[in-house]
Amino acid sequence: MLVNGQWTAEWHPVQATDSKGGFVRQTSSFRHWVTPDGAAGITGEGGFKAEAGRYHLYVALICPWASRTLMARKMKGLEKVVSVSVVEPWLLDQGWHFGDYPGASVDHLNHAEWIHQLYTQADATFTGRATVPVLWDKQTGTIVNNESADIVRMFNSGFAELARADIDLYPLPLRHEIDQLNAEIYPSLNNGVYRAGFATTQLSYLEACNDVFSMLDKLEQRLSDGRSFLCGEALTEADIRLFVTLIRFDAAYHGIFKCNRRQLKEYLQLHRYTRRLLAVPGVRETVNIDHIKQGYYSIKALNPNGIVPEGPDLSAYGL
Repeated sequence: MLVNGQWTAEWHPVQATDSKGGFVRQTSSFRHWVTPDGAAGITGEGGFKAEAGRYHLYVALICPWASRTLMARKMKGLEKVVSVSVVEPWLLDQGWHFGDYPGASVDHLNHAEWIHQLYTQADATFTGRATVPVLWDKQTGTIVNNESADIVRMFNSGFAELARADIDLYPLPLRHEIDQLNAEIYPSLNNGVYRAGFATTQLSYLEACNDVFSMLDKLEQRLSDGRSFLCGEALTEADIRLFVTLIRFDAAYHGIFKCNRRQLKEYLQLHRYTRRLLAVPGVRETVNIDHIKQGYYSIKALNPNGIVPEGPDLSAYGL
């Protein structure tokens, strides 16, 4: 991690633990918002006005949080408004690295070699993890936001007429329901798989694993009434946040994170739901199973020899 702007020690996935040895995730550091008129958003300071070509998104295709933002960018038609750079899939000793691995890119904008260099460019004394996604402001040369939930919201509403108006990922009539779903799914499933994978005690692992599969069972039941998406027939940000975990489940979490009671394809409704989301125009382009497998199985703390399994068979998803 960075300490006062200096890279220290080797990258390690367990950022902190609770009293039971459970994994605790770092809080995002940059929380400014892009808004139609440049006014301050829910958090942070103002001055970040929606303008075509002004903002750049840094992502990792392995990362579910980064992939949320890629999906929102696709759904809202912002591909020509917000440019993108993709890091290589491996989690190396200095974190995320730019390079020429297939599907990745070099940093043509800031010419950084490592993501952490962007953080010190934005704040020379930054202390913390250098995570993705990163939404970068080309005009002021700084990080706008590194919280995926914020970036999804601002892609939905912060770019005004620059984005598609016919798709609303956070419609007013469904906001309470979406917020409730997000609040339930995040700790139990989105972050639950990480809590299981990075647990440092048997107790914390079992608690996390129980949460993961209890939530999968609950979601399976929710979708059994024939609805297309979590809130009915409208695709919302709740679906984006769930999908990025589901599409990684059999490829990574079932194996490397020990969430192996069942594979996702054993859930009839969730399997159909995942395939349905994959068929939404633009979504499949945000999924790279090679990056996902290469990335998760490169975590030395969990897989010291770096062996990437040949399976599983994901043909049931058309992947």
